[in-house]
Amino acid sequence: MDKQELLIKYNNEDKLLISKLLDKINETKRQNKITVTDFLNLYEQKILQEILNKLKVNNYKLYGVCEQAERKVIIIYPEKLEEVFENHLPNIENFINIIRIKLPNEDKGKFVHKNYLGSLMKLGIKREKIGDILVDENGADIIAKQDISNYLLNSLKELKRFSKSEISLVKLENIRKPNIQKEEFKILVSSLRLDSIVSELAKCSRTKSNEIIINQRVYLNFIIETKNSKEIKTKDIITIRGKGRFEIKQILGTSKKGKQIILIEKFK
Repeated sequence: MDKQELLIKYNNEDKLLISKLLDKINETKRQNKITVTDFLNLYEQKILQEILNKLKVNNYKLYGVCEQAERKVIIIYPEKLEEVFENHLPNIENFINIIRIKLPNEDKGKFVHKNYLGSLMKLGIKREKIGDILVDENGADIIAKQDISNYLLNSLKELKRFSKSEISLVKLENIRKPNIQKEEFKILVSSLRLDSIVSELAKCSRTKSNEIIINQRVYLNFIIETKNSKEIKTKDIITIRGKGRFEIKQILGTSKKGKQIILIEKFK
């Protein structure tokens, strides 16, 4: 398939992402070696898997270190290694490392995910170089591309927030277990239209929810959705930038006033 034909339906940001993937595929073929993308969010994973399927590329793996990881890389390997990759992933620590922050006693339980992510952004780290950040009261494990690991080991200690913390490199198999927290609640909506549901989830007016949708801040099943009248169904996942990610767990029925009752699960 011609590259221009492949890219025609995608926006400029997606085209850049796809072009980088095509470069990785060509590098693997040309040099007969393993190549690894940067970390991808769920939407990016979906787009690139579409491309891999269109190109009939089967020699790849999605990988995020732990099974529940949201942010993952795509590992592309030569066909000669197909049998090896069926059994295990070789030499992954050449590409991905775990940086552990162990907090001192006085700081335990003090920081949440956004504190760690904010610290990384202060260091000038690009988001695509970082995978999931697994947090508990004792600190955090940061999944990172290998090429920035030494910089993180040296620089995190220089931040005032972590000046008393122990910063170390740990083996992939010793990663903290993810602590995925969710909460359930019910909403009442006048219809199952996307704008009606976004209005309730974002706690804003219907007019404001339409603005959020038009400004491409809403993802439906990890793809940007700009059609405000799109009808939502059970199991759909709605992501609102700045507000969080929500799953439509169940449409429970109609209230006495004729509104739809929906059970929502929010990823905390």
